[in-house]
Amino acid sequence: MTCVPARALLLVSLSCGLAFALAAPAAASDLHAGYYYPVPSSRETYIARVPVHAEASKRSRAAFAAGFEQQQLARGIAPDYHLFVKGDAFEKMIVVATGPDRYDTIYRMRALLAALTSQARVTPLFQQSEAPHELTFLDFCKLMGFTQVTVSDGATLSHQIAID
Repeated sequence: MTCVPARALLLVSLSCGLAFALAAPAAASDLHAGYYYPVPSSRETYIARVPVHAEASKRSRAAFAAGFEQQQLARGIAPDYHLFVKGDAFEKMIVVATGPDRYDTIYRMRALLAALTSQARVTPLFQQSEAPHELTFLDFCKLMGFTQVTVSDGATLSHQIAID
């Protein structure tokens, strides 16, 4: 994966109206890098199309993560990844692969986010939206009050997304 130089900021507008800003890896303030995942090799900013839901809270984010993990474990097979929350207000979501050769490219990580979008679209929170079919998992994260999502293969690659 190629990193964008620190002084460069590239704004990409996709045809569906999503905006991403790709920026260089760095962020000395990331206390979880090096512990839960490698220092992110790429970063982007997602401009959400929804505001934070009025009832979003630390408690609701913790409940979401716990419920999500319970759903995975209830399937009766080992999960491909674990999803958990960190930060003082549980505002940071971390998704880490549980084994080798999983989510080891940016494309596989984005495919995972697309699969999570399908799951999010059936939630009551998404259904309250005017156009749930147009929203993504990252929009769902914004609704829940998450400000950052980090996806990692758990070995060498991490991609971090700031949610604005």
